[in-house]
Amino acid sequence: MSESSAEAALAVASATGAAAGNWRRATGIAGAAIGVVAAGAAAGVALERMTVGRGMRKKARLALDSAGPYGSLRGMPGKAYADDGTELYYEVDEVEPEGGSAPRRRRLFGRKAPLPVTVVFSHGYCLSQDSWHFQRAALRGVVRTVHWDQRSHGRSGRGVRQVQDGVPVDIDQLGRDLKAVVDAAAPEGPLVFVGHSMGGMTVMALADQYPELIRGRVVAVALVGTSSGRLGEVNFGLPVAGVNAVRRVLPGLLKALGQRAELVEKGRQATADLFAGIIKRYSFASRDVDPAVSRFAERMIEATPIDVVAEFYPAFTDHDKTEALAHFRDLPVLVLAGIGDLVTPSEHSEAIAGLLPDAELVLVPDAGHLVMLEHPEVVTDRLADLLTRAGAVPAGATVGGYGSSTAQPG
Repeated sequence: MSESSAEAALAVASATGAAAGNWRRATGIAGAAIGVVAAGAAAGVALERMTVGRGMRKKARLALDSAGPYGSLRGMPGKAYADDGTELYYEVDEVEPEGGSAPRRRRLFGRKAPLPVTVVFSHGYCLSQDSWHFQRAALRGVVRTVHWDQRSHGRSGRGVRQVQDGVPVDIDQLGRDLKAVVDAAAPEGPLVFVGHSMGGMTVMALADQYPELIRGRVVAVALVGTSSGRLGEVNFGLPVAGVNAVRRVLPGLLKALGQRAELVEKGRQATADLFAGIIKRYSFASRDVDPAVSRFAERMIEATPIDVVAEFYPAFTDHDKTEALAHFRDLPVLVLAGIGDLVTPSEHSEAIAGLLPDAELVLVPDAGHLVMLEHPEVVTDRLADLLTRAGAVPAGATVGGYGSSTAQPG
């Protein structure tokens, strides 16, 4: 980032901090700052020149919304309830039997056929279960899967403790939420956990609190673009001065903005173009990502209310589940990250793999934080291999097409 870019980033942070006394005049700046946070970036990024009229860009977004197939997959819906009563929404995709009808299974000495492996997908901050669109499409019918929305995200309910009691969210709570989903959607049988970013931290928190579940039922784990701790040291591609300023301003700024959610949401809408550019920078590293995929990511992040953004953000600084990784030591583990990830840098994945010597470490070139959308073929191939090694799918099984996130020439 250039020196002028750093100055622009600091200007966004400082001007938004001053906006607390004059909200209506500063909603545009506030919306820009929230776009950064929602993308998981912390604050500040240089503004790209706008070469197309605002009206044309709005029409393009609407066209992509109507034409893009991403996030359209649905399964059998279900609800689980967290320990504080929060309603957690999940969907199940069952294995499709060959021939289109359930085959007769012969019982030997009164034994039932073994239960299928269930693969549970956990999404990241400001996303939803739909962020696994490509992997879900590829694995559909091949293996039983559960996709769920973390509390206050997607179709799940707002966190009861957060709304009623003002209790901050922490990663341990998310681990308990995942346990509630498992109890409801997959109470028996072998499990594979797949987590991206905050979802990977959720899996670590589950292991930390329920090690007996890991020992007794889990047959493999995939950790994608995530971290076991030390997230407070991430610089998000900013120079040292910019990072320090952001760390000073951001916690109080988010709290203040979260208390004026309705006004800030209007600011987000007014700065949609800037918001889109920020999301693209902090989500993807390659230049030729399909515009429909970029817009899909933008829609998921846009759907996360500012007060949810604000209440989740502090949990990442406190997150430290390095010791919990020991519970995965005897399991097949996939650790995968994009080399260009500015949110959870690939060094964090390398650190995880360093503590799990038998894990497969995959670093994807030209990939950012949303690697499963940017390079779905790589993520799906490595995940399919992990499932085969874990016995979740037959060695001869073939996953479906996973599409492409690369823009096609017109």
